Amino acid sequence: MMIRKRRGGLAVASVLAAAALAVASCSSDAPSTASEPVTIRLQTFGGGSNFGYKNAVEKWNAEHKDIQIRHENLTDQFEQQYWPQMIQWLQAGSGAGDVIGIDEGGMGLAKARTEWWADLKEHGLESRKADYLPWKWENGVTADGKLFGLGTDIGGMSLCYRKDLFEKAGLPTDRDEVSALWPTWEEYLEVGKRFQSKVKDTKWADGTNTLYQVVLYQEAAKNGNVSYFDKGNNLIIDKNPAVRTAFDFVEKLSKDGLTAKLRNFSDEWATGTQKGAFATLGCPSWMLGAVSGNAGDEGKGKWDVAAVPGGGGNWGGSWLAVPKQSKHPKEAAMVADYLTQAKTQASVFTDFGNMPSNTKAQQDPAVQGAKNEYFNDAPIGEIFAKSAASLQPVFLGVKHAQVKNATEAVIQGMDDGSVPYDKAWQQLVDDAVKAAG
Repeated sequence: MMIRKRRGGLAVASVLAAAALAVASCSSDAPSTASEPVTIRLQTFGGGSNFGYKNAVEKWNAEHKDIQIRHENLTDQFEQQYWPQMIQWLQAGSGAGDVIGIDEGGMGLAKARTEWWADLKEHGLESRKADYLPWKWENGVTADGKLFGLGTDIGGMSLCYRKDLFEKAGLPTDRDEVSALWPTWEEYLEVGKRFQSKVKDTKWADGTNTLYQVVLYQEAAKNGNVSYFDKGNNLIIDKNPAVRTAFDFVEKLSKDGLTAKLRNFSDEWATGTQKGAFATLGCPSWMLGAVSGNAGDEGKGKWDVAAVPGGGGNWGGSWLAVPKQSKHPKEAAMVADYLTQAKTQASVFTDFGNMPSNTKAQQDPAVQGAKNEYFNDAPIGEIFAKSAASLQPVFLGVKHAQVKNATEAVIQGMDDGSVPYDKAWQQLVDDAVKAAG
């Protein structure tokens, strides 16, 4: 059902460069005539099914011959590649698409750069405010009141697991019984040791970075809903207990030899997902699309979804924005509006698993009762939708994406042996300070 989309670093650079070169000649930047449609370039990021827009774009293009969407999924890597390149295009005033996706980690900077964006209020989209919880709506509004972004999805949290590998290890495979194995992260580690004593050729977890993010978001909710920055945009990475708790957990995970040492969203990670290199993976709702997209037909029925240790959490979620440089802001606003409507978000969830941020979509019976065939008919509506209204947003500073990239590089290095365990925490703090500028 989903197409695997992978790109190495060189290929990603080529794709991004080609996108920039196409600006001068693409129809979205050229005057339209009555005989040719306006082409709206939609740029997103992410692995697997990424934003889950395949079916929605096809539907729009079939129904709107005068406005066509050209979807460009540029890369899996938001912090490392997509956002740095997008910042360059936005600063230069050319290169960005007509509608672009922005991960939560980039929204602090996006909100602070009002000059980059078209004001969606000018296209009547202030009327969409009732579709969102206040925090999701306000994150798409700049300090001077410009509406620049409409929410796409939110995170929620679960743990994906390989049912066939659990059976091989003599562990329960029923999702309720699996959930009962690990009410706490300490118990998750103990189950992992049991698993690896039985299954020698597979690791318990993909790597350190994915679970680090899960634990960090859980702990942030206990510490003022902040992670790397306080709400005054001051770096607090060495003072926030949430960061240290998440770090200590993945240090133990790594020292216990329970990881496949794979960095999430890398080519190797995608291949490991497909080949059964690991048995568990932290899964906010949007991760389901990455898993199924990476594992392909070989993984169908092998993966399932259970509760996450520690209870809940909210990792991820994105927005769609219209850059001011777009030559077709009216049509771009129409596309952003369509892709964030309740009906579209509900279909994206039932097709691909991305949890709607549109509250009307969350209440849709099709969402509430949704099951995911790929994951053994896991009741994803029950798992994600019913908790959506209670999710707590974590404040992310202007330089969150840069700091996140720096800290994850250290955590990955700790896992693969390039950063000694006894030096990792100080290096993490030092590199975060440099990244924050």
